[in-house]
Amino acid sequence: MPTTAPENTAQLDRERREIRLLEQLERLIGGLEALLPASVEPDWSAAIAFRWRRRVSALGSRGELQPVPRVGAIQLADLHNIDEQKQLIDRNTRQFVQGLPANNVLLTGSRGTGKSSLIKACLNAYSAKGLRLIEVDKSDLVDLPDIVERVATRPERFIVFCDDLSFDEGEPGYKALKVVLDGSVASASDNLLIYATSNRRHLMPEYMSENLAARHQEDGEIHPGETAEEKISLSERFGLWVAFYPFRQDEYLAVVAHWLSNLGCDDNDIEAARGDALRFALERGSRSGRVAWQFARDWAGQLRLRATRRRRT
Repeated sequence: MPTTAPENTAQLDRERREIRLLEQLERLIGGLEALLPASVEPDWSAAIAFRWRRRVSALGSRGELQPVPRVGAIQLADLHNIDEQKQLIDRNTRQFVQGLPANNVLLTGSRGTGKSSLIKACLNAYSAKGLRLIEVDKSDLVDLPDIVERVATRPERFIVFCDDLSFDEGEPGYKALKVVLDGSVASASDNLLIYATSNRRHLMPEYMSENLAARHQEDGEIHPGETAEEKISLSERFGLWVAFYPFRQDEYLAVVAHWLSNLGCDDNDIEAARGDALRFALERGSRSGRVAWQFARDWAGQLRLRATRRRRT
């Protein structure tokens, strides 16, 4: 049956109302977007390091780069017993700063052995040549594409620093990191690299049950199951892997001596501290650069406190 004129008119009225409603919604959404926290361009001359943080309001949140006013004064010369690791990271960073091809870096291994300190030392070494660092928490890795876009036109060279990185199943930052490292249709800016530290080489927990998914072939080759392959694929996207190991006793004591000397102790003080340094490490179950630094601060502080008391008496 042909459509009657009243039916045509009613349909046109409905379409007009729908169009007006869509226009009103667009205006409303545009007004709400204007109320969101605005992206603030950082003062690039204010600092050599920045943190990515999200500004939150009742209507949403937006990320921004916040300058870090004071960066630790750690220098490459302060890092002992990691000469091979230091050479690799320093060389890769020099290539990057000079505009030469360089790799994203994954630093893995024992806690407290200098992974994070080495990255900060490289920043201090090359900041005068345009190197900058952006620290990103694991929970904010979903914003990596925004960070890449934010710095793409800057003349500086940026290291995105992710400390103590590891993922649990299903975390959104995992895929965002994979895309930025390798896999996006749009190539990443050549003025940005990712340096990450982790106690896990493959960045994700591994379970015995995953080994049961392996398939045994007639030629004896074992092919990891798909779950294991997925976990390994993220760490493989880092072009440079650098492993760190626990210190031997003599290495630990050498680092203790270095920091005690920096804190004003003489050779006699350093020799007197030897036994206490070993007990300090034993109590913490670790011989590392971090433990050596903590001990040196504690021991040198006690030494000065006793000297102050003697002068008063």
